[in-house]
Amino acid sequence: MSAIAARDARPGWLAGATPGLRLARHTLTLVALAVVLLPFADLAILTRDPWAELSRLARGLAWPAWGSLESPASALGLTVAVALWGTLGGLVLGFPLALLFTRSRLVRAGCAFVRAIHELFWALLFVQVFGLTATTALLALAVPYAGIFAKVYAEILEQAPRAPREALAPGVGRLSRFVYAELPLARARLAAYTRYRFECALRASVLLGFVGLPTLGFHLETAFREGRYAEAGALLWLFYLLIATLPWWGQRRLLPLLLVGGVWLLGPWPSVDGALLWRFVAVDIWPAALLAGDWAGLVDWATRLPALGPAIGNTLLLGLLGTVGALGVALALWPLACRHFGNRATRLAGHGLLVFLRSTPELMLAFVFLLLLGPSLLPAWLALALHNGALIAFLVARHADALTPGMAGLPASGRLAYELLPRVYPGLLALLYYRAEVILRETAILGMLGVATLGFYIEEGFDYLMFDVAFALLLITAALNIAVDALSRRLRPGEAPIEDACVR
Repeated sequence: MSAIAARDARPGWLAGATPGLRLARHTLTLVALAVVLLPFADLAILTRDPWAELSRLARGLAWPAWGSLESPASALGLTVAVALWGTLGGLVLGFPLALLFTRSRLVRAGCAFVRAIHELFWALLFVQVFGLTATTALLALAVPYAGIFAKVYAEILEQAPRAPREALAPGVGRLSRFVYAELPLARARLAAYTRYRFECALRASVLLGFVGLPTLGFHLETAFREGRYAEAGALLWLFYLLIATLPWWGQRRLLPLLLVGGVWLLGPWPSVDGALLWRFVAVDIWPAALLAGDWAGLVDWATRLPALGPAIGNTLLLGLLGTVGALGVALALWPLACRHFGNRATRLAGHGLLVFLRSTPELMLAFVFLLLLGPSLLPAWLALALHNGALIAFLVARHADALTPGMAGLPASGRLAYELLPRVYPGLLALLYYRAEVILRETAILGMLGVATLGFYIEEGFDYLMFDVAFALLLITAALNIAVDALSRRLRPGEAPIEDACVR
């Protein structure tokens, strides 16, 4: 009897408080939730012959039509100019906010709001006032990037050693403490993150072409939509070449030349009608019943909003599936680029695959899969999983390269299962939770391709000039992103060893 009681009292195979068991519970819960909800996702393939379309696309990438490109240098230059000045604008706005970030709840809330809305949605908002101009493009990047810079810079400054700060005389102001005790120690990490954010801005600048701004993405979307895959292939290779050569043309000593050239490419600048701007901000984006104090009318207005239940459900479901898919892709791909596996040729191929997937924006991948598979959640799921999984795999492989296995003579499978994976998995899961909020932001904008997420109804509101509806849906989208970001911070493993600016 005592033996039976002792057997029944033994904990289950996942019970316990060790870091490994906690990570296992996190992972299995996430995967189980995705499996349970998978039947509710529309993952149908709606094209008759996707393989024929895929073969045409592959031929276009393999044999790009360089001669058919019209003024590619202008599109590339505008893409770089928008990214550079948009990043600079976000830095100028976000840097002072970083000094107040930990001390002001209002600043933290404002930064959380502006970064929770995707750059494309900001572009759709600003284009109503400034048109398809450089002002729209720069504000679409600078506003959300200000919130991102404020948060990340504040975190980097907080992680700086405290000894120099404590050595200063009592009563030293915040600015003096920053200049003399924090900035010298954090400057390298601040610069590294700024360079990474500029790379993100290059991808975002391409995506702004989807709302009509004449960056590289405008020409890419047109070529893909019209089935001119050879021309689209040439444009894609130009973009990859732009990213690959960033360490050469993006050097610090060339920045003044790039900034001056960018000003020339971004012009002419539009004239802004102050009355029109004030009307849009103060009147157009708010329900008329709210401005009139008509609460019964406001309730009636709310009942005429699109069916939010399915839209929010699809947004959250696609975010969950994208997160789990990114986990699977990261687990499968990171060994391909790790020095502990394969040979030089296989590692080079694996590294190239990761660079290709992480450099291609999710919206661009989803657009290609949409052409191949038809309008459903499947193209969006594949795009989110591949892009974010490749980014996580790239960082995990770099972390694994710095590790030294302790057990000699193990085969590659044993080295993976018993040596490296247990050591890198906490960081991998932390990266996944860092990316969860980004994945949800991307999930919303994929509605612009016809996927029935919140972004579909937001774009519809702007198309039909229902600015109050579109802005209300933007607020709901921001609230969802803030909630997911808070949840991911709570679930993030505290023992994660990866420290990289790119995780943010």
